[in-house]
Amino acid sequence: MDKRILEQYIDACAQVKETKAELEKIRRAKKRQEQDVVKGSSHDFPYTMQTYRIEGLAYASMQEPGAEDRLEEVLKERLRNAARIKQDVEVWINTIPVRMQRIIRYRIFEGMTWEQVAIRMGRGATEISMKKEYSRFMG
Repeated sequence: MDKRILEQYIDACAQVKETKAELEKIRRAKKRQEQDVVKGSSHDFPYTMQTYRIEGLAYASMQEPGAEDRLEEVLKERLRNAARIKQDVEVWINTIPVRMQRIIRYRIFEGMTWEQVAIRMGRGATEISMKKEYSRFMG
């Protein structure tokens, strides 16, 4: 496990959240019904005015048939991949020393500066000592 997978963790978490929102948007759009009224008369005498009410799903008319299902499958696959990366990192994090778990959580997951990490770690830690400890572990 290296630094790149940790950076992917942040993106994977964001992608899980964004993809879930997109899937929810599609689900709501599939259920949204449109309605309209059309008026007209017959071609022959007597020209009787008639009104027709039209209803349908708005989402289906916006795309080619089956496109929404394909998009939904792509989004579900994206969600599975991001969740897998997220889970792999979380499993790995549990196998490393607790001190390094804290350093990684503060620096990578919470985006703190090395100075902020040192303050959070306490016990006389400095910005430089945190950088070195991290790079030794990841090296």
